[in-house]
Amino acid sequence: MKFKVLQENLRKTLWHRIEQEGLTGLRLAQQTGFKQAHISNFLNRKRGLSLEGMDKVLRVQHLSVLDLLDPEEINKRASILPPSEDDFQNVLLVDAVVAASEPLIMNMNVKEIVKFKKRFLDGIRAEMEGRRSDWERFVAQIVDGRDGMSMYPRLLPGATVLIDRHYNSLRPYRKDESNMYAVRKDGTCTLKYVELADSHLVLRPHNNAYSVEIVAIESDKKASDYLVGRVCHVGIET
Repeated sequence: MKFKVLQENLRKTLWHRIEQEGLTGLRLAQQTGFKQAHISNFLNRKRGLSLEGMDKVLRVQHLSVLDLLDPEEINKRASILPPSEDDFQNVLLVDAVVAASEPLIMNMNVKEIVKFKKRFLDGIRAEMEGRRSDWERFVAQIVDGRDGMSMYPRLLPGATVLIDRHYNSLRPYRKDESNMYAVRKDGTCTLKYVELADSHLVLRPHNNAYSVEIVAIESDKKASDYLVGRVCHVGIET
């Protein structure tokens, strides 16, 4: 796909957000640091963006190049899970940044394939908010040292967690039990309990030796935009 086509698809995406989601040219200019006239000229096809400029718009709007590709192009590059002929389903193991940002996982980003019982996965209840139906639902990742110790003893460094990316609601999955989430933060994701306080997300550890973290929700975003998914299984090798 040519760069000009990607730019045109970015224009269409931005116009959709302006018309349907309340984004404005002024807000986009403020987010990127560009002059409003520069943004207006791009939106109205009077000029293009440099690679650096396009990258900045993608970053502040939480988009990736995959969001600008045609479905056929995505299908060519998306990971195709090998069919499972037994009672198990294949799930892709990826890095935290991939789990947080890629609706469809590319082959190059797959670290390993892990298996879960189909009956177990089929019994997990989804609860989506916003556009999530086109996201590959289940992904797995290895818990890093900081997340593992901050959520100890529920997690340990090196544990494998299964994340349901079709559950990005703050509603409890089970009554009187806090959900553990993978949450977007600083370009990747962290594993924490999550609460909503006005226009902020409160990220709470299980281990009181670690501090609470606060994430400000951007004015054009919702809490669900920050929730990568619910941790629905933890595998700890002993």
